[in-house]
Amino acid sequence: MNYIPLSEHKKAWIFRRADLPISSEDSAAIKPMTESRANLLWKDLVSKQVDHPDFFRKGDWAFNLETWTGQGNWEAVWDSEQLALPEELLIHLNWQDNTVVYYCNDQRNVIETTWSVFKRCWKNFLFMDDGALLVAKKRSEVAQFLANGSYQFGNKPA
Repeated sequence: MNYIPLSEHKKAWIFRRADLPISSEDSAAIKPMTESRANLLWKDLVSKQVDHPDFFRKGDWAFNLETWTGQGNWEAVWDSEQLALPEELLIHLNWQDNTVVYYCNDQRNVIETTWSVFKRCWKNFLFMDDGALLVAKKRSEVAQFLANGSYQFGNKPA
């Protein structure tokens, strides 16, 4: 088994907020990984060295300053009536809607969904903003969401 029910996720409440409703179809497409599956994906796509974004170090693509080509503020948009992600992120993460994406909070906490679902539900996801990375397999484009309300985006090395 690779996933746990969304209702069993330790922060399931962020996907049940009345002020940020999620359709049942989108909810079904938000799939928290089991700890063992999250661990494998993290080691494959994020880091073989560390278990949390706070600890990236030399040798991790996310630690390399050349990875990050732009930055901005997500919190101002999050607090507004605007539903879409910041335009700069949408331009950089120019993925097809059916692209499978991974919202990686740490080595034990990864959520799989599609790009279209993430775009609709991003405000819910960003209740978990402690350096979380948004990545996709076979894609170089990445984004990171920081607790100070900022984001950075760029391209991980091939």
